[in-house]
Amino acid sequence: MKMFLGIELGSTRIKAVVINACGRPLATGGYDWENRLENGIWTYRLDDVWHGLRKSFSAVCVDYEKKHGTALRSLSAIGISAMMHGYLAFDEKDNQLAQFRTWRNTITEEAANRLTEIFEFNIPQRWSIAHLFQAMSTKEAHVGEIAFLTTLAGYVHYKLTGEKVLGIGDASGMFPIDSAINDFNQGMIKQFDEHILKTDLSWNLSDILPKVLCAGENAGSLTEEGARLLDTRGILKAGIPFCPPEGDAGTGMVATNAVSPHTGNVSAGTSVFAMLVLERPLSKLYTEIDMVTTPAGHPVAMAHCNNCTSDIDAWVELFADAMTRMGMPPDKTTLYKTLYDAALSGLPDGGGLVSVNYLSGEHTTGFHEGRPLFARTPDSNFTLDNFMRTLLFSAMATLKIGMDILTENEGVILTKLLGHGGLFKTAVVGQQLMAGVLNIPVAVMESAGEGGAWGIALLAAYTECKDNGENLEMFLGNKIFANASVTIIEPKRTDVEGFKSYFERYKSALLVERTAVEVLKNVE
Repeated sequence: MKMFLGIELGSTRIKAVVINACGRPLATGGYDWENRLENGIWTYRLDDVWHGLRKSFSAVCVDYEKKHGTALRSLSAIGISAMMHGYLAFDEKDNQLAQFRTWRNTITEEAANRLTEIFEFNIPQRWSIAHLFQAMSTKEAHVGEIAFLTTLAGYVHYKLTGEKVLGIGDASGMFPIDSAINDFNQGMIKQFDEHILKTDLSWNLSDILPKVLCAGENAGSLTEEGARLLDTRGILKAGIPFCPPEGDAGTGMVATNAVSPHTGNVSAGTSVFAMLVLERPLSKLYTEIDMVTTPAGHPVAMAHCNNCTSDIDAWVELFADAMTRMGMPPDKTTLYKTLYDAALSGLPDGGGLVSVNYLSGEHTTGFHEGRPLFARTPDSNFTLDNFMRTLLFSAMATLKIGMDILTENEGVILTKLLGHGGLFKTAVVGQQLMAGVLNIPVAVMESAGEGGAWGIALLAAYTECKDNGENLEMFLGNKIFANASVTIIEPKRTDVEGFKSYFERYKSALLVERTAVEVLKNVE
């Protein structure tokens, strides 16, 4: 039997899944981890990356043996995915030159704005090229030593296979892509080299970027060294093929079968972003909208927000702590369900409460840093139901700004959005409120609960199992999702109108948030 392994390094969890050729999960495993705020930089240490990868792979092996009565000894293909964007720079001897700077950082505003002007193309702060230009502008000593620049997925893939490559979806978070050639935009690379590299650096931009590959292309195979890095059992053998490494946005599109024009998905976890596959370019540049691609290279408009469920998770932990101290330690799944369900019983507008969920900066609204904020007036209706509804509205509010640009300004028409991620794990609640906030039907597939690890496993299966001439859309539609179970929730008028009222309060509260950022300093 052919089996395929997908591993995704998400913001709070590294997850592994083994599937068969039909996409059915055979085993899962995971490892929880957290980013660090070090020297003002949101980062992960590479030692933690490898510790987490080995733990996650070990867990999926244990689950496989438990379920099937035999050890996981061979795989037909492997795929690696991770959070997109960021900055990982190495010298010619593969020494890391600077802290890994994740998508969460909002420290590159000057560089991003300048590049946007030069390219006449929106360059978000979290993109790799923005981090590189910022490091150049501030004359960081390591810049002259760079031999390889990549993303987290690209780095892990390189260490496992020896190949400096990147899937086109993840690559589109490093530097603009030309979908006509499915490669980095060569005209913009020339602009960068001619107008920005006015230094004595020994490299040109194309020298240090990974090679771009599309879904289905061979991306190398597991080396002996890579096998030892991943499998502490010493069982996996070298030679297992790999699909191109991808970002979590691309694997989310695959996991929801939203890879064709007129389709879209919304991923809601630590961050929240909506991906709309376009049939035509946008009419103009919007700094709130990123232009990226599907894993097959189709242009995608991405409304991305740095903050989503982290503040909710912190409140849930607080409730759990209180219950534990009372001698009633809760089951986390039951606690989340109880609290999320309460939101559906709240007043449509949240009862006059307001929350701003900015744990970190938020580029869409112009924040370099965040301060999670909750406020109420003396006469507001302060109940648990309204409190939870307010927290959930806050997690979706910034996304609404970007989505309005696409649906109202650009006239992008969607029949539905496919939802996935932690916000949708509790049945109905996140789905219903997201439909009300965006005023678009929101669908959730039963299979989407497997998330991005399942998505990258599907891309590994596509690499090995596609028929001649079968593109990614055909493979997913005919072989994976043909009989998929989908639940669709239409927007409720009371939710739509209630959020409109809340949204006005939320936008006013951003003035309070700005003051909070100024006066409440991080505790060292």
